[in-house]
Amino acid sequence: MNRDALTRLLDAVASGETTVETALDSLRRLPFADVAAARVDHHRELRTGFPEVVYAEGKSLDDTVAVTTEVFTRQGRVLVTRADAETGAALERAIDGLVYDGVSRTARAGAAPSGPAGSVAVVSAGTSDEPVAAEAAETLAFAGVEFARYRDVGVAGLHRILSEIDNVGRHQVVMVVAGMDGALPSVVGGLIGRPVIAVPTSVGYGASFGGLAALLAALNACAPGVVVVNVDNGFGAAVAAQRILAVGAGVSSSPN
Repeated sequence: MNRDALTRLLDAVASGETTVETALDSLRRLPFADVAAARVDHHRELRTGFPEVVYAEGKSLDDTVAVTTEVFTRQGRVLVTRADAETGAALERAIDGLVYDGVSRTARAGAAPSGPAGSVAVVSAGTSDEPVAAEAAETLAFAGVEFARYRDVGVAGLHRILSEIDNVGRHQVVMVVAGMDGALPSVVGGLIGRPVIAVPTSVGYGASFGGLAALLAALNACAPGVVVVNVDNGFGAAVAAQRILAVGAGVSSSPN
């Protein structure tokens, strides 16, 4: 259940096209469903503007398929993150039209909604950061958010980001994905006046400590206006970008 579906149901009751009893039948099921080892939240989109997403890592194959099928059946679309190739193949067999992407390790099915106005720049420092940037891009596509990719523009060759900075600055939100020393978000934040979401990645040699160095660099960015998500969290950064655009467009995703 999302805001649009509930609005259509209430309008139908108000116009007499649907009886109160029929509407109650539509709402009779609880806002969640117990499936396998999970409790699937079907009202999350109604509350927050973004639906339940299936995180596959750590789940059994059978549980992932069962939960994904439940979400898709009830909501008409589904996004799965952190799915390996075996899981992706099983999901493609279970759900017609579902497509698995091995780079981002995501799977999605169903038509994207009309997202909020505006667009997001997904900027990645190097090709090794591609899986995290791709996860962010797939999440934005699932949400119906317009975006553009800017690849391999890290600070090891500063001219690369400078050659794209005017294009990057035309977007309403800028997501910067970078591992190693994590310097790119601070550089971008010092060149444009857009909200910058830093996504540190676990890419790097030993002293990068699995992305901790990039995370701390992003948290200590000298450029103001840079906010930071967790290491490798392209999904979370994309949801944050979608919410920024929604607020800017005056879209309400909460009853409060």
